[in-house]
Amino acid sequence: MKDIEQAIAFAMNAHGTQKRKDADIPYIVHPITVALILARAGFDDEVLMSAILHDVLEDTQVSFEELSAVFGKAVAENVAAVSHTTALSWKEKKEAYIAQVRVSSHIVKAIATADKIANAESLQRAHSKEGEAVWRHFNASREEKIWFEETMLAMLQETWNHPLVATYAKHVDVLRTLV
Repeated sequence: MKDIEQAIAFAMNAHGTQKRKDADIPYIVHPITVALILARAGFDDEVLMSAILHDVLEDTQVSFEELSAVFGKAVAENVAAVSHTTALSWKEKKEAYIAQVRVSSHIVKAIATADKIANAESLQRAHSKEGEAVWRHFNASREEKIWFEETMLAMLQETWNHPLVATYAKHVDVLRTLV
């Protein structure tokens, strides 16, 4: 439990005052939600720590080396595998992400899937409050966002047999109906 508490404290510090783009809540709520999804699915502490830290390389100033020094190479590699490459266009970034997760371990697939579930749940809540205006929070159109979710889901259905994939599929079905 100490390592999980350390991961939460580290992520809170790294994310600082960041907020979610579709809600006015502290960013740290998202990675904790991702970890809770994985905890309910029975994943171990290393996976939970990786989930809590899953956005620090992508969205903060934390380096791979720093993350590896504090939490070990395995956790840092899990986080790196679910981090987007920022130098690419939106679509190229999403395609690279899907390709990276495709060839990664079941741990990375678990974190990516839980992340997508948490994002879908957040989007659904925001849509119920904002309606179609919710799509303005993203760097892509509604159609592009749905394309990504459908493509990510198809890859997971091909490469990972886990109940979380079926949960994600239900959320993708709902996202398709949001206008």
